[in-house]
Amino acid sequence: MRRLGRYSAMEEEDEQEHGIDLAPMLDFVLNLLIFFIITAAFSKELGLVLSRPPPSNQNKQNQDDSTMYIAVHRNGEISIDQRVVDPDAVRANVERFHAEKPEGPVIVVSDVKAPTGVVVGVMDEVRQGGVTNVSIAPSGL
Repeated sequence: MRRLGRYSAMEEEDEQEHGIDLAPMLDFVLNLLIFFIITAAFSKELGLVLSRPPPSNQNKQNQDDSTMYIAVHRNGEISIDQRVVDPDAVRANVERFHAEKPEGPVIVVSDVKAPTGVVVGVMDEVRQGGVTNVSIAPSGL
């Protein structure tokens, strides 16, 4: 049986072109790779690294009377020297402490689940009270 000429020409073309051209896909993958390398170089994660002092240093700090400790609790309460105070009274306490000990630091000890707005508000009140040496320490880890 004899085949028609046009069908035999198509069969020959099919036999010659049996592979898939991967060059466009490789170009695309290479462009993606270059894009991700460039963008990864410019992305910087911002973070705050907190390190806790060793236990021996904490005992020395607790015995030191020249440091004021302000605690912000999980429920948002503020305490200074183991007594709960109103948020509006923080600045007055800090001003009194600063008048007695001008170089004395203030450490804000905040629970990790404390409301962020309260912690920032306490730090603002401390700075407005005249103390520039303000530190923050986590608790409840």
